[in-house]
Amino acid sequence: MTELVVMPGAARLDDLAALYWEGAGLRLDPACRPDIEEAARRIARAAAGNEAVYGVNTGFGKLASVKIAPKDTATLQRNLILSHCCGVGEPVPVRMARLMMALKLLSLGRGASGVRGELIDLLEEMLARGVTPVIPAQGSVGASGDLAPLAHMAAVMMGAGEAEYEGRVRPGAEALAAAGLVPVELGAKEGLALINGTQFSTAFALAGLFEAWRAAQNALLISAMSTDAIMGSTAPLQPEIHSLRGHRGQIEAAEAMSRVLDGSVIRESHREDDARVQDPYCIRCQPQVTGAAMDVLRQAAQTLVTEANAATDNPLVLRDADLIVSGGNFHAEPVGFAADMIALALSEIGAISQRRIALMVDPTLSHDLPPFLTPDPGLNSGFMIAEVTTAALMSENKHLANPCVTDSTPTSANQEDHVSMAAHGARRLTRMAQNLQRILGVEVLCAAQGIEFRAPLETSAPLQKVLAQLRDTIPTLAEDRYLAPDLETASRLVAEAELVRACGVELPLLDA
Repeated sequence: MTELVVMPGAARLDDLAALYWEGAGLRLDPACRPDIEEAARRIARAAAGNEAVYGVNTGFGKLASVKIAPKDTATLQRNLILSHCCGVGEPVPVRMARLMMALKLLSLGRGASGVRGELIDLLEEMLARGVTPVIPAQGSVGASGDLAPLAHMAAVMMGAGEAEYEGRVRPGAEALAAAGLVPVELGAKEGLALINGTQFSTAFALAGLFEAWRAAQNALLISAMSTDAIMGSTAPLQPEIHSLRGHRGQIEAAEAMSRVLDGSVIRESHREDDARVQDPYCIRCQPQVTGAAMDVLRQAAQTLVTEANAATDNPLVLRDADLIVSGGNFHAEPVGFAADMIALALSEIGAISQRRIALMVDPTLSHDLPPFLTPDPGLNSGFMIAEVTTAALMSENKHLANPCVTDSTPTSANQEDHVSMAAHGARRLTRMAQNLQRILGVEVLCAAQGIEFRAPLETSAPLQKVLAQLRDTIPTLAEDRYLAPDLETASRLVAEAELVRACGVELPLLDA
């Protein structure tokens, strides 16, 4: 397993992508340890003092006015974690839980949380040895931090809760022991530091971002295939058109599509004497739509990289000012906005893809392709119902794309009276990405079928590679067959970027 060494505050998007795609481990750069230790010393002094410091020697939320004696510090923190383990629903995937743990490490590593080095060590070792807390997916409103999900993570660190280790879910203490690890007893403020923060929401938002970007790359090459399948024009891909508008995503989308279509014999065959003047928008405006989605994803990426490097618990130790101050960095509003932006991009990439599928199966619009892309229509239905499935998925994504960040509700006896809803705003992205992968999977099957109907004319060399990759696992639909497995296989090829790699359409999400 790859293990990254990262300086808190300096994690790059590539680092975060490796944590997600590869399940990499994470260790903090040792250079951050002096600041971590100094903040821990200041918290220890505050806990022993007489002045009330929120969460250090007081209760929490509406109970912040209740002073806690120094002898009860450990009990206070343990009670905090156990009482907050109120998550419900299915456990989040291991990959997501590990990303959340890594993000918590990066936040604690900023040296503003006041935790001891032992907590850092334990989180690092849990990642290295594969001890993954079982974290229910539901229960966070994205303010005061992702309290319930992060509490389930922290519980395992104390030897409570449940964790997966070596493929089996075990009690937290047992999982730690099996991996050769020892639970920690939380000191002053350490429980609060673990559960305040946006790491659950940010992990899901990053996952949605990475899946959406991969889908956008697929959409570029698949839409190029659809263009050839309906014998569409490449004139709208002229670089000057896009430079006159100036949007980066649009320019890059048009260039990528033009590059993979270059050399298509299908395209060259109808440059002259084609009675059609213009293609429908789903062909002609692909750079403008998916390019705009790419720009939105890049904006979201900037927000999420900043958030991944942030100290987001409360209170924070301000070393230069020599203060411990209660603030609101745990409020996940930036993550909520980013998640809503990603949702819009996922929905729109799927919406225009679905219209291309509808175009290809309709003999009145597909420029002489057979109805529903079957060689014997009537006896066979071809891709008739596959197109209907994509309409269902597109509609579902449209509903899911409605904003979540505007849906605040007061909690905690009105102390927390405005919340971000970033957690479920980010969680929905996984479902939306899966829907989009399936839409694009159907489109590539239709586009491949359409291109094959143009024989002996051939598509471009890059798209022939994509076609060959597809046909290695999914044969041409000559007559009706049980189609569901083909749709799932095509979706997997999209999700795992196998077609993108075959074609060479890979654009950077953020510049290095």
